[in-house]
Amino acid sequence: MISNKMEADEDNETKAKSFYELELDDRILKAVAKLGWLEPTLIQEKTIPLMIEGKDILIRARTGSGKTAAFTIPLIQKILSNKQTRKQQEIKGLIIAPSKELCKQIHDVIISLTIKCSREVKAIDISPQVDLSAQKLLLAEKPDIVVSTPSKLLQHLKAKNMKLKQSLETLIIDEADLIFSFGYENEIKDILNYLPILYQAVLASATLSEDVITLKKLVLRHPVILKLEEAPLAPLSQLSHYSLAAEENDKAAILCALLKLRLIRGKTIIFVNTVDRCYKLKLFLEQFGIATCVLNSELPAVSRCRAVTQFNSGTYDIIIASDEKSLEEPHIAKVKRGKRKKDKEFGIARGIDFQFVSNVFNFDFPPDINSYIHRAGRTARGKNDGTVLSLVSIRERPILEDVEVELKQCYNCDKLLKTYEFKLEEVEGFRYRAKDAWKAVTRIAVREARLKEIKQEVLNCQKLKSYFEDNPRDLQSLRQDKALHTVKLQPHLKDVPDYIIPPTLKRLVNTGKKKKKFNREATTSKPTATQSKYRARASNPLMSLQLQNLKK
Repeated sequence: MISNKMEADEDNETKAKSFYELELDDRILKAVAKLGWLEPTLIQEKTIPLMIEGKDILIRARTGSGKTAAFTIPLIQKILSNKQTRKQQEIKGLIIAPSKELCKQIHDVIISLTIKCSREVKAIDISPQVDLSAQKLLLAEKPDIVVSTPSKLLQHLKAKNMKLKQSLETLIIDEADLIFSFGYENEIKDILNYLPILYQAVLASATLSEDVITLKKLVLRHPVILKLEEAPLAPLSQLSHYSLAAEENDKAAILCALLKLRLIRGKTIIFVNTVDRCYKLKLFLEQFGIATCVLNSELPAVSRCRAVTQFNSGTYDIIIASDEKSLEEPHIAKVKRGKRKKDKEFGIARGIDFQFVSNVFNFDFPPDINSYIHRAGRTARGKNDGTVLSLVSIRERPILEDVEVELKQCYNCDKLLKTYEFKLEEVEGFRYRAKDAWKAVTRIAVREARLKEIKQEVLNCQKLKSYFEDNPRDLQSLRQDKALHTVKLQPHLKDVPDYIIPPTLKRLVNTGKKKKKFNREATTSKPTATQSKYRARASNPLMSLQLQNLKK
């Protein structure tokens, strides 16, 4: 639905428009074709013409609906159009996002969309934690589009590394409902003082919370509100929701059995409620030969982005993440003494574009309906299918019931969560193995695993490389530190013996044991001395004639 004296509905559309019908520059159309986008999503179809007209817009659409392309495509189109008459290079577009990961994601989309016009449209991401002086040189070139978090942008504005009063034409704030919850209210108010009196503004959000309404009053002027009347998640024909009753002691065994028996296939995100649980689960799965990576809010943004990139590129098929309350509302949560401060510009469950995720696995059930929606939104993005499977203990059952009631109202259906058919007694062998492996992952092991990862990041840190070059002894002391405690790996756990596989799955499950092809040459023994002499004579063309005559 489009409000502000304009109405439209998905049902009234006779036929979805193509990107060509949106009258975009040929260079953008070529880039879109290369990305494999056949037609615009509904929010893209409605947003692109309005942005090109110069209207202020508030976009409310669910995660995975294509919001990023909805505001980046028209922004690039406007810049290309203005380039025909404007010769002077200036910053024309400013995109603000609450986290470094989102900034990188938006910047990557812009790079993909400008692949055919990279000389004409320049974009930079200034959110990474690098010295302002290094980025000052990039800003001095006056790129057409700047992407940043509020805090980093304000630092550059105060340092006078960029001036927007005379040049800025378009301001875009992505994930607007998270901007204030990440504690950026004061930064946004300060940033507005550095902007022109008149400019086009666009807010993109998954929800219309009170924070978004407040931000709307600060930024927008007589906006068009694009609000898609749709469920907060993909339709049930595209996204399946399953739940499985499991006590805390059995969750690890169930997860292990599902992974080792190949009942969970494709890229998978496993959600837990704390960072410690992330590492405990990672160390547990390592004992069974299951490789995973962890997204840790305590590590630098570069490390986290690298983990997401490795996951998207297929280096890992499984990623373990948490969405703690302290990450959702950092301005409210108090940091305890002795605890490492988490990066407030990091939030895993919202916004980050994990590509082609087949499954979301809730090892710990989310604390509320919003967390469930944000987690489930990582899969079934665009037109891809996905599955959400949640393990639910007795303690978590009331939360599940509340979530189901809310989702039934959103989907307007009677039955939403299906029961996942799984009999724990049929995998009793996994249960015994998992029980011992889970106990082996102690608090000390978890703590030292986290220290080991932080130490590795110190070694990889670009900023410290020059320091270590000047102080090699410090590097040696760091590298030659005592061996960190790790969980003792037992090789037999990596294999799945036939006797613990349920009879019903023996024909269906490929346990990874491939039959070796019979190689006759490999099995034959070495030739004897007589055979070697005969073969040598046979390979000699003169002697072979004599051999043939003898055979006759």
